[in-house]
Amino acid sequence: MLIVADDLGAHDLGAYGSKFHETPQLDRLARAGARFTAAYAAAPVCSPSRASILTGQWPARTGITDVIGQTFTPEAWTRNTRSLPAPHADRLPHAAPNFARLLRAGGYATCFAGKWHLGPEGWWPEDQGFDVNYGGTNLGGPYGGGRYFSPYGNPRLPDGPAGEHLADRLAAEAARFIANHRERPFLVYFAPYDVHTPLLAPADLQSKYEAKRRQLGLSAEWGKEEHRDVRLTQDHAVYAAMVETLDRAVGRLLAQLDASGIADRTLVLFTSDNGGVSTGDAWGTANTPLRAGKGWLFEGGLRVPLLVRWPGVTTPGRSIATPVSGLDIFPTILDAAGVAPSARSDGQSLRTLLAGGAAPERTLFWHYPHYGNLGGAPAAALRSGRWKLLEWMEDGRTQLFDLTADPSEQRDLAAFEPRRVAQLQAELHAWQAGTGARFPVQNPRYDPTRPSGRLSPAPPAELRPPRNIP
Repeated sequence: MLIVADDLGAHDLGAYGSKFHETPQLDRLARAGARFTAAYAAAPVCSPSRASILTGQWPARTGITDVIGQTFTPEAWTRNTRSLPAPHADRLPHAAPNFARLLRAGGYATCFAGKWHLGPEGWWPEDQGFDVNYGGTNLGGPYGGGRYFSPYGNPRLPDGPAGEHLADRLAAEAARFIANHRERPFLVYFAPYDVHTPLLAPADLQSKYEAKRRQLGLSAEWGKEEHRDVRLTQDHAVYAAMVETLDRAVGRLLAQLDASGIADRTLVLFTSDNGGVSTGDAWGTANTPLRAGKGWLFEGGLRVPLLVRWPGVTTPGRSIATPVSGLDIFPTILDAAGVAPSARSDGQSLRTLLAGGAAPERTLFWHYPHYGNLGGAPAAALRSGRWKLLEWMEDGRTQLFDLTADPSEQRDLAAFEPRRVAQLQAELHAWQAGTGARFPVQNPRYDPTRPSGRLSPAPPAELRPPRNIP
């Protein structure tokens, strides 16, 4: 069973140090399995990250390098930026290898429930190897009907009783699938829309965290990430309530595995598609001490939680510091199922690490030739051991960080380590060439006398909770 949360930050769970959010079910999963402390998404935004999870391929290789369905393409670009973003694929090809197709061919029943966001109708889960699809469409959030509450206005999820919560409904459908297929091999890919905007939560949970915020004496604190305000504290009551609804949904699935008598032979993985949103939208969370958030190639945009419970392989309560990637989920699932991949994966199975061994050293890469909507600019990056190199595509500027000594990426060492920068830059460029990466081009309409297209309105000094639907 794979669970992929949406926009959940690296430190949003109690198991990862959050003192404001309450996540008892996921904390229990962490105690029962392994907790990775240097897990990375393959991209700083959702669609490319989700494509990489399914296929085990770099976003630059699949061509899906930005959010699908938004007007962030060169032809539609109207923002005043120095570059035009690179073109990118708008759907996951049917021919792309993915674990659902491979497992179904191997006799597994396959279920998808939640957010898909990997192409238009005809490229939805039921067209990509899943027997059933609950709620997966082209949309990146719950934007129809009552949004997080029924009526959903979702063509792949019939409405429930008025006020029913989306995460609860998706978990109920996935749990029913588990109960009905407990006697045969199955795959459940549960991808709740939480905690993506719009930020909405059940009224009782919102009130709970408003009271907790007052009790703890918390108030929002802000920093600056270049031209953007960045949230530095976890004290958003609605966001915290959404984290708890996510946790509750995961708990329902874990309880169903227990009730079905198959928890001791079921692989469970939990992660997020990118870092938490801290520099725009509703500024829901803080990734402190990591820098920035979703849409940036700093650690706050790339680092995610990763919990794995693999009976017979993991030692309960282990913490693993080896850097790993969302790319590794594809080969890990196939490894656990005993199914051979149909094509080479860019990831590697986590079995060795989970069993207490050491994995071969490798370099992790990122390529994001876009601006997005949260302040980041086109950039590429790599992590090799303790070293992190960023290369900004607008001007070729590089930054170098020692993540062991400086996990917050505050001290740029590029000027002090020119040889290392040159070596890592050559490795990055060779990888880009090998994956067919696309690049931005100069924007002929850029006007330096006008405000930058990377700016956004600053958040209010006191963020008010958004309108709640009972």
